[in-house]
Amino acid sequence: MNYKQLSGLIKKKRSFLCIGLDSDPKKIPGNLLTSDDPVFEFNRQIIDATIDIAVAYKPNMAFYESEGIRGWKSLEKTIDYLGRFKDSVFAIADAKRGDIGNTSERYAKAFLADPPEGFGFDGITVAPYMGNDSVKPFLKYSEKWVILLALTSNSGAFDFQTEKLENGQTIFETVIRKSQEWGTHENMMYVVGATKAEMLAVIRRIIPNHFLLVPGIGAQGGSLEEVSEYGMTKDCGLLVNSSRGIIYASDKNDFAMKAREEALLLKNKMEHELYKYGVI
Repeated sequence: MNYKQLSGLIKKKRSFLCIGLDSDPKKIPGNLLTSDDPVFEFNRQIIDATIDIAVAYKPNMAFYESEGIRGWKSLEKTIDYLGRFKDSVFAIADAKRGDIGNTSERYAKAFLADPPEGFGFDGITVAPYMGNDSVKPFLKYSEKWVILLALTSNSGAFDFQTEKLENGQTIFETVIRKSQEWGTHENMMYVVGATKAEMLAVIRRIIPNHFLLVPGIGAQGGSLEEVSEYGMTKDCGLLVNSSRGIIYASDKNDFAMKAREEALLLKNKMEHELYKYGVI
């Protein structure tokens, strides 16, 4: 999915909601545990309940890899199911990969190459620490996206990301500026936590047109209004993620309906912000 298609999808759905599929077998409703694949069945029902609301879905690889082969099969079924809605959903592999070049090439193939060679995700989160040769292999896939970690929502982000270098720039600013040599706003996004919303103004001065993937809304306490105020562009330029606040809105049989209710509350707020800033 290219930039124009993604921004068009946001305007069509009047939403910039990304739903994180952090699907934990220990937290899904008990009635699903008798199904052949409880995690996939959970994901399927969440997707069916929210597909008209969400622009993107983001399976977190840790929740699938930790279940071994069974988890990989659940992931494969999930991405295959999302493939049924290919033109109306953006699929993100929250994998946070980043290694030496030839290893990154394999990671890129695994997640971005179309089936049967890979999963066929639209984008993947990538750690920038090892530099350009660890990131560029992911940029080789046409109309696929590198989503580079810039300023994350966790408290540990202050350990390194906000430290200032001798030139006065923070590490996260350096990451964003340097990576402009590798990709463009057509194939590179950045992860910027909603809990760091006040720093979005600094980031927008560096990258005024790039999409930002923004976690931290909901359970982590980030403000959608602040994210929109500092981060919104004429094409929206935001994918705001909510995981636990939506998918675990209920642990009973009504989990999908409750997930839809929570997603719709966020979507309605997003629609207001899109109107407010003249995107729609």
